[in-house]
Amino acid sequence: MNFSLFAQIAENPAGSAGNLMLYVIGGAMLFVFAMVLLIVALTYGRIWFQAYMSNARVSMMSLIGMSFRQVNARLIVQSQIMAMQAGIGNDSNSPITTRRLEAHYLAGGDVSRVVRAVIAAHRANIDLDFDRAQAIDLAGRDVLDAVQTSVNPKVIDCPDANISRKSTLSAIAKNGVELKIRARVTVRTNLQQLIGGATEETIIARVGEGIITAIGSSTSHFEVMENPDRISKAVLQRGLDANTAFAIVSIDIADIDVGENIGARLQADQAEADTRVARAKAEERRAAAIAREQEMKAAVAENKAHVVLAEAEVPKALADAFRKGHFREATPSVNGN
Repeated sequence: MNFSLFAQIAENPAGSAGNLMLYVIGGAMLFVFAMVLLIVALTYGRIWFQAYMSNARVSMMSLIGMSFRQVNARLIVQSQIMAMQAGIGNDSNSPITTRRLEAHYLAGGDVSRVVRAVIAAHRANIDLDFDRAQAIDLAGRDVLDAVQTSVNPKVIDCPDANISRKSTLSAIAKNGVELKIRARVTVRTNLQQLIGGATEETIIARVGEGIITAIGSSTSHFEVMENPDRISKAVLQRGLDANTAFAIVSIDIADIDVGENIGARLQADQAEADTRVARAKAEERRAAAIAREQEMKAAVAENKAHVVLAEAEVPKALADAFRKGHFREATPSVNGN
């Protein structure tokens, strides 16, 4: 047994009590520090070890800082690991670091889909860096779906029954026959125009307008039914994908049905309308003739009345002439005449 410590305490009890207090405080601090290290190791040890083994180079202090910044550390680390394993994490033009991933996360972006989109573009040899992918994601577009559509074009129905509630387009040729057409448009994403470019609705509207115009310029509906590819070529030549987020690969006429003869119906309606107009004009002329007849009858009656009035004045005039002596008795001539 070491009696020297007891001897020192006996000789200097005040100093020994101070040293004991220091030992206790130091031990408590070491215990607290050890507990903190244990908690940190239990919380972040697995993530840090996974990042270290994947060459992601994420420090323990960065993981702790993510928690204080309300960032999902596991999501950031997994995204960083994906980038490093895909060979795009150390890109000299646009490196993917945990700081940049955190900034995009705090801005409200989808970190995982952005990284996956950049990886898919890198594998498909598509020009898409991390900065543009972030901008596309923050603009509200699905950047991963855009890259997938750029690699694997998708087909859009024209018209889209979910938007217009119509299954076919209605167009009329010059001979007046209606054609009901359903087209399928194959498009791929134009990543350069994805920010600010028009969406699928614009493509559908433009293609529908082009088909209706092309059919309307055809002399007969037989021409369209014999060569439907003429319609597709005519529509493609108009450059309908300008200022849109897509590039049109092809336009295929899926179905053509003959509808009503709109021209004949319009001619029949016009003829009926002309008949009604002619009847109305004839009725107008008949009414005018009847009115003129009544006017003439009234004029005849008025003239008769004037004659009667004139005849009534004759006796008066004769009586007045006799009264004034304007009339004399006839005297016989010498010859007895």
